[in-house]
Amino acid sequence: MDTGERHEVDEFVRFWQERRICFLSTPRADGTPHLVPVGVTYDHATRTARVITSRDTTKARNVRRAAGTVVAVGQVDGRRWSTLEGVASVRDDAAAVRDAEARYAARYRQPRENPERVVIEIAVRRFLGTVRPLPDRPDA
Repeated sequence: MDTGERHEVDEFVRFWQERRICFLSTPRADGTPHLVPVGVTYDHATRTARVITSRDTTKARNVRRAAGTVVAVGQVDGRRWSTLEGVASVRDDAAAVRDAEARYAARYRQPRENPERVVIEIAVRRFLGTVRPLPDRPDA
């Protein structure tokens, strides 16, 4: 990876570490988008975005109902914006929830206690926006 490529990735990773509200779009049963504000964490090494939520929320139900569904999360800062698209799944195992809570605390703040918490994990396949790594490549 040359210096220019590294700069693009570093800027992209920093953008997804800065504290800001994001939006998650999941498909409703009728195919229309359900768009809600959320906190998102992103791990570029594994290309995984995570959203913590309660198990009975519409977003979690939408992802569970449509296994293998593609969702999008995005954020904007003036003219800078980034969207991550990928296949979502809901995880409720304690280790995944603890990991997602720790990541959320690092980007935002310690989440409140919630025994009903689950994690929507997004296996990111595509990057859109003015802030993104270089063209979709396995090492980007």
